[in-house]
Amino acid sequence: MKIEVRNGLPFVQATVTHAGKQIRLNNMLVDTGSASTIFATDQLLSLGVHYAPEDEVHRIRGVGGTEFVFARQIASLAVEDLQTDDFTVEIGLVDYGFVVDGIIGMDFLLRVGAVIDLKQLAIYSA
Repeated sequence: MKIEVRNGLPFVQATVTHAGKQIRLNNMLVDTGSASTIFATDQLLSLGVHYAPEDEVHRIRGVGGTEFVFARQIASLAVEDLQTDDFTVEIGLVDYGFVVDGIIGMDFLLRVGAVIDLKQLAIYSA
């Protein structure tokens, strides 16, 4: 899968499957400094993923500040041929001052054994 560098940041496309529905997101930031994978709330609404009163909300911290998120297990997450099933993601506002649908974090990258090749601007399986 080709990595597209925009404003010095690596972006890929990802496909999320949940409850028999699928969505392709074109603006997923690859972030090895993020422990978890997070999606913008509005991006997953079409899959029926939304906050429910029984969801536990917690705060995450990063370079951009703090954010409140809730966790949800999705059926699958794929970045081209890198795919994992029954994967827990975080969902929040994801408002970082630039267009981003979410962040592919270390939890996904480690689980699928991703190799990030910056010379070739590619991400693939080991």
